[in-house]
Amino acid sequence: MSNASSLSLALRIWRQRHDEPAGRFLTYRLTGLSPDLSLLEALDRLNQQLLLEGERPVHFEHDCREGICGSCGFLVNGQAQGPQSGSTVCQLYLREFSDGQTLTLEPWRARAFPLIQDLAVDRSSLDRVLMAGGYVSVNIGSAPEANALPVGRELAAQAFEAASCIGCGACVAACPNASASLFVAAKLAHLDLLPQGQPEAAQRSRRLRERMAQEGFGVCGNQLECAAACPKEIPSALISRMNRHARS
Repeated sequence: MSNASSLSLALRIWRQRHDEPAGRFLTYRLTGLSPDLSLLEALDRLNQQLLLEGERPVHFEHDCREGICGSCGFLVNGQAQGPQSGSTVCQLYLREFSDGQTLTLEPWRARAFPLIQDLAVDRSSLDRVLMAGGYVSVNIGSAPEANALPVGRELAAQAFEAASCIGCGACVAACPNASASLFVAAKLAHLDLLPQGQPEAAQRSRRLRERMAQEGFGVCGNQLECAAACPKEIPSALISRMNRHARS
């Protein structure tokens, strides 16, 4: 971590157009950077420089830049979402790095996440998993009274923890098998733990797990890299819960 008033960094970035069969790393140097800039703001600075030089800017995804939406995400020195635990890459600030350091930036590496361009990948496979049944479809008529179905504090807290998943794909990128088990387990738990989701729990579990396999995600190897990389710190215990319920 640096306390310098300004930083110089070398950004070694994967460059590849969507229609190119192979990509390559190119290194760009930035100087006079404030430690209070985020990494994405440093990329903004680089893209402004590239545009002025008539070169193609670096393609990367972002939206809220507040660690909420899950749009951003790539590997920073081989780590999904970067070295700062419990945080997305948009909340990673340059003060976490040393003056003169080289940062290697590359996209998620997973068969289920085909490359769009440079640091951006297509994560619509996660959307298709949810579309297979990650919702409550029971017709309950009009909205019930909020307190009609009592839910214990501990159960509500567990459901909320699972629901905090933002679907960024870091768990898939961190997993050696490119498994989406943590993502699916979180989506199952946040519905199954509450009364409204329990009638369809078995059907939902089967559909999501089947779709996960169809999309080309790997099988969980219990290495738990997924939980270590998750910016919302979703617990790996949810995977065990999903597997237990699948066998019951």
